[in-house]
Amino acid sequence: MAKLSNLRPLLGAMPARLGTPGPTNERERSALRSKTEPSFKWYNSARWKKLRMSVLVRDRFTCRMCKRIEPNTANLVADHVIPHRNDPVEFWEGKLQTLCRTCHSTAKQKAESSMPKGVWY
Repeated sequence: MAKLSNLRPLLGAMPARLGTPGPTNERERSALRSKTEPSFKWYNSARWKKLRMSVLVRDRFTCRMCKRIEPNTANLVADHVIPHRNDPVEFWEGKLQTLCRTCHSTAKQKAESSMPKGVWY
């Protein structure tokens, strides 16, 4: 029978059972998602920027939830009414609405977090 003192060097060589730890902050999480989720590339495209601006103009730079008019477009989000879940058809052709960043980050995210996760066909 081996003594515990003899097993100590072997413990460091053992592979992790749970895999590598996930990202620890928002910057790391965003960097990981930009590599794994195709929608991150779509959001940086000229096509999306044109579509986003057309939605903001259509809605007259007004948040659909709080009805606040926001002249600074950096504070507005072109939000997918139905989450696209990385589906290209839903991403490009789905219904969009204008939300201010506050409403998008609070009420909309809370509503989406209560929805079932996964791909549903």
